[in-house]
Amino acid sequence: MKKVMFLAAAAAIASLSACHEKKQQDTESKDVCISDSLSKMITIDTAKTTTMKDELTLSGEVSNDDNNVVKVFPFSSGQVIAVKVSLGDKVSKGQTLAVMRSADVAGNYTDLSSTQSDVSVAKRQLDQAEYLYKNGISSEREYTEAKENYNKAVAANRKVRDQIAINGGGNTSESGQLVIKAPESGYIVEKNITAGSFIRQDNSGSMFTISNMKDVWIWANVFESDISKVKVGYTAKVTTLAYPGKVFMGKVNEISSVLDPDNKVLKIKIALPNPDMLLKPEMFTNVVITNNENAQAVSVPAKAIIFDSSKNYVVVYNSKCDLKVREVNVIKTVDDVSYIGSGLNPGDKVISKNGLLLYDALTGD
Repeated sequence: MKKVMFLAAAAAIASLSACHEKKQQDTESKDVCISDSLSKMITIDTAKTTTMKDELTLSGEVSNDDNNVVKVFPFSSGQVIAVKVSLGDKVSKGQTLAVMRSADVAGNYTDLSSTQSDVSVAKRQLDQAEYLYKNGISSEREYTEAKENYNKAVAANRKVRDQIAINGGGNTSESGQLVIKAPESGYIVEKNITAGSFIRQDNSGSMFTISNMKDVWIWANVFESDISKVKVGYTAKVTTLAYPGKVFMGKVNEISSVLDPDNKVLKIKIALPNPDMLLKPEMFTNVVITNNENAQAVSVPAKAIIFDSSKNYVVVYNSKCDLKVREVNVIKTVDDVSYIGSGLNPGDKVISKNGLLLYDALTGD
């Protein structure tokens, strides 16, 4: 008899323990049923096991696509008389960018005039030597010398013409003026001269830089501690202060092999199309790099999470009249998906739209 009573007491204790564990899992809540009208206002999603994503937020800057940039260098030394364009102007191929006065160009035209005279003299001498030679008056040697002199004069003249062509060709004048024209259509993204500037031909700097701006590069900064979190091919979301709410999507195209010596960061490149010309060089950007981790966790839409009193909850749906408020441990939220550490199992159904209405009804006094 005593043995039977002991077993009954043990069963009662076990039953109470089970009820206590269930209350810890599901927060005590009122009985609430979902009406037909309310069912049209909610969305039910199923918790599932997925590979976790990770996000890394970086600072960045818009730069020109170096593959679509044309730099304009000086053809010769001289002084800038006028500059016809400003930074940011749109220019067409062949449009005048600046005008220079160049002693080199003027000297080339002087040499051209001199060599043309030499060619004319050498041609007359050749014609005379040829006439005398054919009529037996002069020797073949004299005729050959005249022909060589003429060829030398023609070569000297051609050399000067080539120099003029290199120094601008049809964009130059005998007065020594040199017209700098746009080699391609695009936007002036760099301008390094002003009226009155003196230009040296051996100067390594460009006068203008022209970019078509159809594509741009984003250079983002990665700190040493985050280098392992970035790889080529990872998705990049780029936002700017100029266009809040607008996201430019791209991928990591290139990762530098060395750290920047000034700020000790690793540079990564993201190439973006820029059809509407919204992104401008030197514009600051915020870059979010997304990648998939190897770890897996139960995930639900982020909208299903209800934050209350420093804790996270979800409304678990079993049936129209069987709803439970359950506390969950959120590991992180990435791309509108929340990853759950504990509190949900794969296959559990949760309210992901207007869940707060049901939460208030279930937990309200």
